[in-house]
Amino acid sequence: MKILILKFRNIGDVLLVTPLLDNLKAHYPDALIDIAVNKGTETMVEGHPALHSVITYNRSFIKSLGIWNRLKAELAFAWKLRTTHYDIVINLTEGDRGAQLALMSNAPIRIGYHSKNRLFHRAFTHFLPPQQMRHTLECNLDPLVALGLPILTHRASIFWSEKEKNTTKEYTNFIHIHPVSRWLFKCIDDALMAQIIDFCQEELQTPVILTASPDEIEMKKIEKILSFCKTSPINLSGTLSLKETAALNAKAKMFIGVDTAIMHISAANDVPVLAFFGPSGAFHWGPWDNALSHSSYTQRNGFQTMGKHRVLQVNWQCAPCGKDGCNGSKISDCLMQKGLAIETIKRHIKEMLHD
Repeated sequence: MKILILKFRNIGDVLLVTPLLDNLKAHYPDALIDIAVNKGTETMVEGHPALHSVITYNRSFIKSLGIWNRLKAELAFAWKLRTTHYDIVINLTEGDRGAQLALMSNAPIRIGYHSKNRLFHRAFTHFLPPQQMRHTLECNLDPLVALGLPILTHRASIFWSEKEKNTTKEYTNFIHIHPVSRWLFKCIDDALMAQIIDFCQEELQTPVILTASPDEIEMKKIEKILSFCKTSPINLSGTLSLKETAALNAKAKMFIGVDTAIMHISAANDVPVLAFFGPSGAFHWGPWDNALSHSSYTQRNGFQTMGKHRVLQVNWQCAPCGKDGCNGSKISDCLMQKGLAIETIKRHIKEMLHD
């Protein structure tokens, strides 16, 4: 049997597919399971023992082509999937690209969401229920229900090499802080983040390791945060790959950050997470506790927990808004000091370190 999973989204989204990979491999141990993802997100599933291969779709390159070359590239990608002769194709995102590829695959079993586009009404043979207020990881397991299979595990996982592990082997007993998201409207106030860093280092006597991607905008954000700091955390920003960051995180006493892929990696590593949420909803994206099988992020906003993880979010009526900052400013007021109190944050960090 050959199974293909389509997940054309961002890095953290791809990591939350890993429980489905483990379930499918447990039910079909002899199956060849492939996954197709956007280029740049493949790291999240590379090395996963359930996978046969990871197929990448180079979205930015294909979009840069002229119309005819773009059409040729799209058809070549679809033809590659069709000629593999998959038995089951599972599309885990709404949208036309996955529906189009599922239809063109000609697989006997095609699972996905209802499409509003009439051209793709026949794209799937089995349909997934709408997400509503359910966690994304739980929704990624809906295809098992569609196939009449029990859910055996809800555990997310990420794998790295010994070489990637050795990159940061000298660091132990630290708090990992990843304060930056590629979407800056998810970040908290820089001065507030500096106060958190100083609190961990000075009052808790626990060293902080900072990470961020080498992206220029993220590096400038780190510089700004450090300019407010009275202490000197270990700054590894821009120096580690995603896998090296994951290996480093696995040794942390706890993780502090915003709604990012690194937050999901930390949860997958079973490292306690204190996450700040603003425009996005914990009910969809909260850090998943691998020890549990149901999400406890049942509220629209406010303080919520799932097992060892905690989410801080204002209980304002507008949150989560799903927007890129207040009034298009790229800054979310709910993540500034008017929405987050340093004394509350300190109390949560203390409690989590002593649990």
